[in-house]
Amino acid sequence: MKKKEPTAVTMAARTAAILFVFVIIFTGVLSGAYLWTRPALEASAAEEKMKLIDEVLPRSAYDNELLKDTVTLPASPLLGTDEATTAYRARKGTQPVALVLEAVAPDGYSGKIRLIIAVNLDGSIAGVRVTQHRETPGLGDYIEPKKDRNKERPWITQFNGHAYAGATDREWKVKKDGGQFDSVAGATVTPRAVIKAVRKATKYVAENHDALYASK
Repeated sequence: MKKKEPTAVTMAARTAAILFVFVIIFTGVLSGAYLWTRPALEASAAEEKMKLIDEVLPRSAYDNELLKDTVTLPASPLLGTDEATTAYRARKGTQPVALVLEAVAPDGYSGKIRLIIAVNLDGSIAGVRVTQHRETPGLGDYIEPKKDRNKERPWITQFNGHAYAGATDREWKVKKDGGQFDSVAGATVTPRAVIKAVRKATKYVAENHDALYASK
């Protein structure tokens, strides 16, 4: 008896079944690889985040697990954010000592300038760093300590110790505009944007102080 040849429908069904099995196996392998590498990826991300935070708030200032003590901040014009961000609460002996948060200066010379700011419980600034910007190389990039020619006192460290309540809006400007902050000749747009963003961020913290520094 002559063997019946498989029809096109049968062959298509077999091919589909083989592909389905292959997809299931491939997906399983990928899932397994992700689960296996996820702890290492998360640890690496946490380490990079802590390196950045270390630049604005020394670890000696707190004793809690900073990355696990967080508060979600909604989008805010004062922070320059258009989506929710995460702030980290530093504590020592269960008592709040500082807050680390993100802010954005939307009016940089070449676009947005992203910042990370640490504000002490008393409202004074512990540190400010630029995390991302596209300012003109060699001119506006002195807002980064690594690129600032003044290694002893980088421009960005001028904010240390200042507080929202400690000065008027007029004083929170570059000296060229009658304020108290230095700037580099020919590159005032960038520092103006950063100063304004830091000022607004400290205002946000002052206005939400109790909620942000809650004991728990």
